[in-house]
Order: sequence, then C-alpha cells, then structure tokens
Amino acid sequence: MNDLKAPLKILISGKTGQVAVELQKHLAGLGELIVLGRDQLDLSQPEKIRARVRAHKPDLIINAAAHTAVDQAENEPELAFAINGTSPGVLAEEAAALGIPLIHYSTDYVFDGSKSAPYTEDDVPNPLGVYGKSKLAGELAIAASGAQHLILRTSWVYSTHGKNFLLTMQRLLQERPELRVVADQIGAPTWAGTIARSTRALIERWQAGEAGAWGTYHLTAQGETSWFGFTQAIAEHLSAQGKPCATLEPIPASAYPTPAARPQNSRLDCSRLAREWNVTQPDWQTALRECLAR
Repeated sequence: MNDLKAPLKILISGKTGQVAVELQKHLAGLGELIVLGRDQLDLSQPEKIRARVRAHKPDLIINAAAHTAVDQAENEPELAFAINGTSPGVLAEEAAALGIPLIHYSTDYVFDGSKSAPYTEDDVPNPLGVYGKSKLAGELAIAASGAQHLILRTSWVYSTHGKNFLLTMQRLLQERPELRVVADQIGAPTWAGTIARSTRALIERWQAGEAGAWGTYHLTAQGETSWFGFTQAIAEHLSAQGKPCATLEPIPASAYPTPAARPQNSRLDCSRLAREWNVTQPDWQTALRECLAR
C-alpha cells in the first residue's frame, strides 16, 4: 500500500490516446504523473517494457495504451496481440514485483454481442475478431500476474481529440447531404473524460483505504443507444449551433460490412463497480453534452 502522506508517482502509458489525454487533466494534483508515449514505452516491444518501469519506480501503473484499430487488427494480429495481449501482462508482472496496483482498460469487444441483456463481469467472453481476442489475452495475462489490478471494460469511447466516432460524424454530417448509419448495434457511448474521472475516484478510494475488491469491472456511461441514435444526438448539437447537417437514414449492420465483425449488443452492466467501489457514471447524453461544451 502506498504511503498516504507521500505524493503518488503514477506511470501512464499511451500519452496521446483519448483516455490518456483526459487522465492528464483529471489526475492533476494526485501526485507526479509520468506520462509516456510510444517513443518512451512502446507496447509493440514487450521485452523493452521492464527496464522502463523499473527506472521510474511508480506507485501505480495505468495502462491507457492500446491497438484500437479494430478492422486493421484483422490484418496485423501479431502487432495487436503484442500491444493488447503480451505487454499488459508484462506491465502487470512489473506491478506485482513492485507491490503496486495496475489499472488497465479493456473493451465490450471481448463479448460476441449475442446476449439480449447487458453483459455482467460473470459472463463468459467470446470475442468475434482479432481486436477483442487480443484484449481478452491482455485481461488473462493481467489476472495471471498476481498483481493487484483493476481491469475496466468500457465501450464506444469518444472525445474531442484523436480518431473516434464523434469527430468522424461531426465532419461527415457537415460534408454530406445524406448519411446512412447502423441502427441495430446497441451500446453506451462513453466519453474519455468520464473514464478518467471515474479512474480518479477509484484511485482516491484506494488511497483512502476504501478500495473495493480488485479484479474486472464494467465502466461505461449509463443508458443505451445505437450508432444511429448517437449520430442523431451529435446532429442535434450541430443544428443548435446553426451548422448544416446531413439527413440521417438508419440501416442494419448487414448493409455496412466491415473487415471485423462488431457485437450487436455492447451493453455492459456497471452495477458491480457502483456496489464494490461506490463509483458511478453519468448517462451518455449528459456526458456528451459536457464533452461538446468544451
């Protein structure tokens, strides 16, 4: 357990990623943030990770780096598995050796989406593609390491930077007269700021000696919608600003084939995190409004 009087030294991977950027904002004041990009901590080269972690001697590791190009992963499985599977396990082994916790972010894509209700942490994963399989491999490697850990599965992550659905739709809605969007895949759009804020709350619980059980948890915004519904909400914001907007047409996923199959049901039940750690998230519309207001 970290000395409560000493400032935390937190090592964060994935410097320019959506979640890491928000972590740098939301964890300010908690201690020293050691934020490493690919040039300093390259998760595609797992064998080089150990020395870097040992050099910094952190009190907490947050792995916010990942190979998130879902379709691209189908063509480069070795790279996806190195970044998403092997390296998280190495980080966890180093955390175990230091006697410190690891916080790691995973995904709804570890499930196949065939369940009719939201997925709980007790449901058996069955990923459809390379991305989901590589993320599951990372989860299993962390669990096997013996480190105190939080694996936080989230979904449909967006923010005002990087590559994500929100920014893509904002652009396409203003460029095109009509836009066809998948309406039969359901999930919870989750702002990276929500994830970062919840991460801070979890760290503060741990620091205060009020930690729940370590392990795997679901962390998404509350509520649910489709990609079409998410796009409608984005369009409403643009229209309110007086900006031109495409006419939207709902389509089935079968009308928009992609190299990697997506889960039809990406809903995650987040009640365990609320019960164990007393950490809850806002509904997705509220979080979207806050994100766009920035």
